[in-house]
Amino acid sequence: MQISVHSIQFKADRKLIDFIQSKLGKLEQFHDKLISAEVFLKLDKNKEDGNKIAEIKVNIPGKELFAKRQSPTFEEATDKVVEALRRQVRKAKGKQAMVA
Repeated sequence: MQISVHSIQFKADRKLIDFIQSKLGKLEQFHDKLISAEVFLKLDKNKEDGNKIAEIKVNIPGKELFAKRQSPTFEEATDKVVEALRRQVRKAKGKQAMVA
């Protein structure tokens, strides 16, 4: 799966990018045909606690999955987004199996 990480208005360090790629790689356990993932990391200026936003869009054949979460750290936001996507991927895989 091809993963691209975009940090909006700041520079993400290598450790954070590696963490995100590691977490997203685990989604391949649930669906073997993940095409790509696009990650957007943003800072919300209006919120004091929980101002880190992670948005991830995952492409699978015939469908695009999306999740967005906000937390105090990018790592925590990423964990929550990947968990939401894991549920979506499993649901999509189940529907695909019923059609086939």
